Amino acid sequence: MTRLFNDPAAFADEALEGFAAAHRRWVRPVTGGVVRAAATPAGQVAVVIGGGSGHYPAFSGLVGRGLAHGAAVGNVFASPSAQQIRSVARAAHGGAGVLLMYGNYAGDVLHFGQAAERLAADGIDARTFAVADDVSSAGPDESAKRRGIAGDLPVFKAAAAAAERGLPLDEVVRAAERAGARTRSFGIAFSGCTLPGADHPLFTVPDARMAVGLGIHGEPGIGEEDLPTADEAARLLVGTLLKELPEDVPGPAGQRAAVVLNGLGSVKYEELFVVYRKVAALLGDAGVEIVDPEVGELVTSFDMAGVSLTLTWLDEDLEALWRAPADTPAYRKGALDAAAPDTAVRPETPARPETAPLPDAGPPPAADASRHAARTVLAALDAVAAVVAAHADELGRIDAVAGDGDHGIGMLRGSTAAREAAADAHERGAGAGTVLTRAGDAWADRAGGTSGALWGTVLRSLGTALGDRDTPDAARVTGGVTDASAAVRRLGGAEVGDKTMVDVLVPFADALAAATAEGLPLAEAWDRAATTATDAAAATARLLPRMGRARPHAEKSLGTPDAGAHSLALITRAVHGALLDHPHDHH
Repeated sequence: MTRLFNDPAAFADEALEGFAAAHRRWVRPVTGGVVRAAATPAGQVAVVIGGGSGHYPAFSGLVGRGLAHGAAVGNVFASPSAQQIRSVARAAHGGAGVLLMYGNYAGDVLHFGQAAERLAADGIDARTFAVADDVSSAGPDESAKRRGIAGDLPVFKAAAAAAERGLPLDEVVRAAERAGARTRSFGIAFSGCTLPGADHPLFTVPDARMAVGLGIHGEPGIGEEDLPTADEAARLLVGTLLKELPEDVPGPAGQRAAVVLNGLGSVKYEELFVVYRKVAALLGDAGVEIVDPEVGELVTSFDMAGVSLTLTWLDEDLEALWRAPADTPAYRKGALDAAAPDTAVRPETPARPETAPLPDAGPPPAADASRHAARTVLAALDAVAAVVAAHADELGRIDAVAGDGDHGIGMLRGSTAAREAAADAHERGAGAGTVLTRAGDAWADRAGGTSGALWGTVLRSLGTALGDRDTPDAARVTGGVTDASAAVRRLGGAEVGDKTMVDVLVPFADALAAATAEGLPLAEAWDRAATTATDAAAATARLLPRMGRARPHAEKSLGTPDAGAHSLALITRAVHGALLDHPHDHH
């Protein structure tokens, strides 16, 4: 388990601060992550990678010449927020565009996609590429749904080496696509990992058994088999990957492949070497020529006991990119030319990030009625933060049944940040709409992950509907909730029946609209809709997930409600309490 930590909610930030202090020769901290200590050479495409904390050396340990120009680092197992990614990309940009690269997870896809849109608005050409190498998470006909695991390394490396050559953005993207299409991974695990502050692992494997087809977020495996010997493990890993070759690879014989045998945290180097001797022999027997193998911890999952094998089938160009030199804190290969003199490391780089605060003109003008109503909004956000804090452990437990167990800590970070931002805006005279939009931005930024993006969207939709001019009436609030329901479905891609927060948000919005249409006052209408939300959340226990990280583990989650649906139902009930306490701030 994770033994050394202070406040679990601060673990990711403190780990990044210490990492940056220990590796000043390679990196400097910026808001949201790290970039190379030396500026990106003018005219070079910047490759910015990223994902949650808990996977070291991914992602910050792979920043340096020949590999990434920057890494955006989220909370434990949660994607960085769009604002963090944008901040890192702006710091890394060398004038030739940015390629954002990440593993194929719902939260990363949302946040990196939003970051690319914001960078485009800043005048920076930004593209995105999701690595999807895990063969256990979806079949070959649905390869776009596959998760990104240790295949991150060879795919990141191909794009970064292409950028280092001075190739334009289109060609750097093509290198990523080619490497991604030719990379496959498969993993097994013997025990789950324990998050900082948790007293039990996210999943357990019975004695003398192993989980087959693991993720890198402590998700349980797809299946279970008897515990193998090292040679049997090698046979399973190699045999699985040789069964599915890229379309343009006729057979393994005569092919050249980059090979990565990756330890997930508790399987140590000597064990990996014992497995690798058999992996090398089996690939040799199949006629595969191994190029520059990597054996070690490259994409981890805290203290998870597991191992994964990655094969990237090389052509001439991919082989040159794989063999190209690199120099990062955690990954070094070959010898690079001396850096140009103007990129000398700045020894005075602080260990804490340099932040250029964005200019803040203060809140926009608001009508007195809206400023008055902002008190109710603030009380509602206080109630949200309080109910999340009271149930954070329970939400984490529910999420760990088929997911990665981070829903409680993510909601806690998000709701606390939202309440603080709302209090600050209210104190400076903001109206109800601005208080909500600032709360939404803060929630998305601090929580990261899928739920951060979606809750940010909920609060922003409500804020836009309420505005800063009038007293929010029941119709306006109902309109905002309806807008939020549509925006969450648009952004996350889920529909009713997929076992997500949408299974509560849609019936809640519909019930609220029906009750206000009958002429009920807001507090009464909300009360009725919150009861609908509670029932809808309980009913998700009967559903099988069709989206997100729980999808590959659908059967395991039967009988347990969805964590995001449950937290939304708790929140609708808590907000009703705030509406009752402030009856005169809304019609």
